[in-house]
Amino acid sequence: MARAPTTSDAFNAVAEPRRRQILEILARGERPVNDLVAALGLAQPQVSKHLRVLREVGLVTVRGSGQQRLYQLHAERLKAIHDWVATFEPFWDRQLDRIKERAERKASERPAAPDPSPKED
Repeated sequence: MARAPTTSDAFNAVAEPRRRQILEILARGERPVNDLVAALGLAQPQVSKHLRVLREVGLVTVRGSGQQRLYQLHAERLKAIHDWVATFEPFWDRQLDRIKERAERKASERPAAPDPSPKED
């Protein structure tokens, strides 16, 4: 089955690392494009291209404020991604439990460290 075009699917849109960075920045609050340009270290046309993709899939919204265009995260559209990733939580929980058990077992196998407190004569 062919992949959906990037501009029609949130999963494909967030597959691009720079777009994920933009979403992370916008999660902290509404920002003008120039703030995003400065934070990402990219040229304005590149940032605008990424923002267009994010707008088209509904992950960000934009509003005019005087001369500026302010971008805001539309986090509700990330729910499908969150729900999908949540299906893997039991795997990570099991992995973390195993790591904890292994660490506790190794700690109990080590000889006790000598008491560093000074002894009275």
